[in-house]
Amino acid sequence: MPTYDLIVRGGTIVDGTGRPRFTGDVAVQGGLIAAVGKVSGAAKREIDAGGKVVAPGWVDIHTHYDGQATWDQEMAPSSWHGVTTVVMGNCGVGFAPAAPDRHEWLIGLMEGVEDIPGTALAEGLKWDWETFPEYLDALERLPRSVDVATQVPHGAVRAYVLGDREQPGAIPTDEDIEKMAKIVEDGVRAGALGFSSSRTIIHKSKDGEVVPGTTATADELIRIGRAMGRVGHGVFEIASDMKREWDEFGWMGALSRETGLPVTFAALQSIAKELPLSEQIEEMTRQNAAGANIVAQIALRGNGIVMNWRGTVHPFMFRPTWAALAAMPWEDQLIHLADPVFKNIILSEKNVYPDTDIVHLYRVIGEGWANQYEMDGEFDYEPQAEASIAARAAAKGVSAESYAYDLMLADEGTGFIYLPILNYADGNLDFLEELQARDDCVNSLSDGGAHCGTICDAASPTFMLQHWVRDRKRGQRLSLEQAVKRQCHDTARLYGMNDRGVIAPGALADLNVIDMEALKLGKPWLAFDLPAGGKRLLQKADGYLYTIKSGEVTFENGTWTGAVPGVLVRGPQQAEMLEAAE
Repeated sequence: MPTYDLIVRGGTIVDGTGRPRFTGDVAVQGGLIAAVGKVSGAAKREIDAGGKVVAPGWVDIHTHYDGQATWDQEMAPSSWHGVTTVVMGNCGVGFAPAAPDRHEWLIGLMEGVEDIPGTALAEGLKWDWETFPEYLDALERLPRSVDVATQVPHGAVRAYVLGDREQPGAIPTDEDIEKMAKIVEDGVRAGALGFSSSRTIIHKSKDGEVVPGTTATADELIRIGRAMGRVGHGVFEIASDMKREWDEFGWMGALSRETGLPVTFAALQSIAKELPLSEQIEEMTRQNAAGANIVAQIALRGNGIVMNWRGTVHPFMFRPTWAALAAMPWEDQLIHLADPVFKNIILSEKNVYPDTDIVHLYRVIGEGWANQYEMDGEFDYEPQAEASIAARAAAKGVSAESYAYDLMLADEGTGFIYLPILNYADGNLDFLEELQARDDCVNSLSDGGAHCGTICDAASPTFMLQHWVRDRKRGQRLSLEQAVKRQCHDTARLYGMNDRGVIAPGALADLNVIDMEALKLGKPWLAFDLPAGGKRLLQKADGYLYTIKSGEVTFENGTWTGAVPGVLVRGPQQAEMLEAAE
């Protein structure tokens, strides 16, 4: 009789702890890792991992699958990139609690902030919940290829308590705040891993209104955080413009010290942030030295808009002629775009930008040719200046806008332009080298499941291995051991999921078998496969030979097996880690 359910034989094990790699076997029984090292005995199935890397499944703590997770079992695109656990409910947006008359409002908030098609959400969401605990129950009813965990979102909580009073600048009463705190407390007790909020002008609803948390006072945020303190666990997550007058690090430090809980924030080079990234890190360091536990979430590459004629954003969207064309079916659009006369008309027009507080961002989209890059077959996500649209156009003796127009028109209108709007102020990623060595920073901000027509960063774990570990030419690289640790052990521990993220007996059998030589990101494409034909940018990768979730092979050579061992993670997770085999 077989001793184990599965044995992965002879792989180069990178166990997630940061310790040096070693060659060995991983045995799995009952969804857990049973033995690591030289494993004798037989199994129902054996996988030959000789010459390949065996790593834990990736734990992605910054995603927005809040709607998709209620209808989609495959959980692409994150599941295509070795992710076996996702944390949703970030940036203060989500779908619970949800009063029956606020469904459309919540969809509009998510559509505006995270660029998830409202038509897809309206068709896909069944709304078989009202309270946050009921939402958790709904999530639990659908098995998936990955485990899902979530947080209580500030926007939904405010809308539930304030109702029609939830308007930009709304000031909740003491009673309102107590009700909000009670909802968060109940949600965390029911299994949420934390609470999230957003305080950035970039995050706006479909109607252009700032999200509810933007104008919240420190008192409101601290009192909500104390609700998690009463439970004894939970992460307070926030995206903020870091305005000096808000003293974000002051209240975040005070809250963390009082409750003993971690507070985590999106740490980015951003035109919207008043505090430079270096100053954000300095403030965090100062607070942590005084006893706080603040953790910076950092992105691995420039957070880039991927622009395409059919995407949400492209450089010609502010030209008057485009407004009429945008309403046409794609087939008709393509005919017009391919007409040289039409091209001359649209290139002759001036951009007309909306009167908004983020017009500077629109200008970068509409005319920032020196910061835009052609996504060709061997695209480098750390591009140099000579690879910009401006430089390539000059080399060909044409205008930058003409070059960009033709680039997007290539291959039946499927060409892409990359515009890193965040994290690329220096024209390189050197500033991330130091941050990826710090224990108070964690790799994050993939936004998996969100920004469907503009961003495709769910592939961040693959990018980490391909670029930072293997291919980077412009600066320091990461060791494989450090990179793996940061994407599984560190992310899991921040959110209290101590049963995963390492290859050790007693841990969940979440594994990736990776051919590092073959690992490669594919070219993004725009799919229309969400409910109601909603669009989303997708990107696959070569090199993932097997992804294993709780002992079941979920993906083999990049193809979903149909296995759905994933469950809802309710609250902190513990595991009795045993000694590895000899």
